[in-house]
Amino acid sequence: MSEFSWDVKYAGVQTLAAKFLMQGKAGGNASVFEKYQEKAESFMSNCLGKGSQNVQKTPSSLIFHQRWKNMQFVNRAFFLTAVSDYFASAGRNMNCASGNASPMELISFSKKQVDYLLGDNPRATSYMVGYRHNYPQQVHHKASSIVSIKVNPSFVTCCGGYATWFSRKASNPNLLVGAVLGGPDAYDNFADRRDNYQQTEPATYNNAPLFGLLARLSGGHGEYNQLLPSKCDITRSSLKFTYSH
Repeated sequence: MSEFSWDVKYAGVQTLAAKFLMQGKAGGNASVFEKYQEKAESFMSNCLGKGSQNVQKTPSSLIFHQRWKNMQFVNRAFFLTAVSDYFASAGRNMNCASGNASPMELISFSKKQVDYLLGDNPRATSYMVGYRHNYPQQVHHKASSIVSIKVNPSFVTCCGGYATWFSRKASNPNLLVGAVLGGPDAYDNFADRRDNYQQTEPATYNNAPLFGLLARLSGGHGEYNQLLPSKCDITRSSLKFTYSH
């Protein structure tokens, strides 16, 4: 596989299988789990540029899969951080076609992808809306492109939302803080236009993997044993809910 996206989840399954194998949970199916782990390592190696079918990257080394909402593929780096901890916990490196890759190499590569997304790129543009000073102003998002009812309480029809507001060339009046956009093309180019949906459209699957990725990177270089057995002993009596009206 060369991608992990909203509708292609193979790499996620392969990563979990690799974890179960290294935890010793494969049992009599170890030979099958080894094949899954081999595929997972191949996927990660291709991301690093050490595989047999390396993924495409922009001139500034951002993972590039396709022009439409490419950032969802960049956030596959989430798996690299997870696998990094699995291999670190097992005390081993990852096998690649052109040599081994250490756990810290996976972390370092993931951080560079996130740094690019947040502004360390040729355009000095943060592709997360509201983060840093230079971020896209014309997000392809209808509600964000319409003025707040607190500013103008006039009723906005569905057609009017497009004709009057969405088609404007001005910056969005409502800031969609935290939204990760589609991002640049294969040459690090980006056009901040609301009608450029391939690059300026936000999506939950752009953001979702980034949460796990940022959470891991915030932990720094500490050792996290991800192969230890986990237990959840929460009972109903230990849960407290507060309801408000």
